[in-house]
Amino acid sequence: MTDPRAVLWDLDGTLADSREFHWRAWRDAMAAAGFDVTEAQFALSFGQRNDAIIPAWLGARATPELVRELGDAKEAMYRTLITAEGITPLPGAADWVRRLHDDGWRQAIASSAPKLNVELMARVLGLSGHMDALISAEDVRNGKPDPEVFLIAAEALSVPPARCVVVEDAPVGIEGASRAGMRSIGVGGDTTTDATVNVQSLDRLPLDAFDRLVAPESFSP
Repeated sequence: MTDPRAVLWDLDGTLADSREFHWRAWRDAMAAAGFDVTEAQFALSFGQRNDAIIPAWLGARATPELVRELGDAKEAMYRTLITAEGITPLPGAADWVRRLHDDGWRQAIASSAPKLNVELMARVLGLSGHMDALISAEDVRNGKPDPEVFLIAAEALSVPPARCVVVEDAPVGIEGASRAGMRSIGVGGDTTTDATVNVQSLDRLPLDAFDRLVAPESFSP
């Protein structure tokens, strides 16, 4: 292929539904340290980085040391749950990853999650062999909606932003893709209406969806 193309995948809520695992891990890690967190608080924070979530919950009590300690405990619990119980890709996700790989697309996971989580999830989902790069929280300074994670992923794949398609389930990810100069596919419907293409689930995408998003005629002069 003379002109490389790339797909940059969000992880949580896009490739797999890991919300319940994250909630249980946060609830138990915070309780073990003597803090209570409600599911409503968790819902408002889902998809953000730990260094933003914990200070929002604890306020002045959130020292850097405590933020790091609580975040590490939560992520360890999360990985334990995933390893013990397993997780499956969302409808259409694995099929698309394999199809795009076979068609010569370069692919990366571009996530706000810690690297150990990203590596574990890719492995448990059976997608590691189809990914050319795994970009995680340790690789960026700024979380979404900053476009940094997508731009770093594009650079890792040696593909210009205009030839990249971002797949996301969160408004902050869709905004980050737009700020990176990339087209996007929003998964989940109501929360991703600002995406270039919006779909309830990946198994409902037309077979030419990705090709059309990087076609020259899809970009305005």
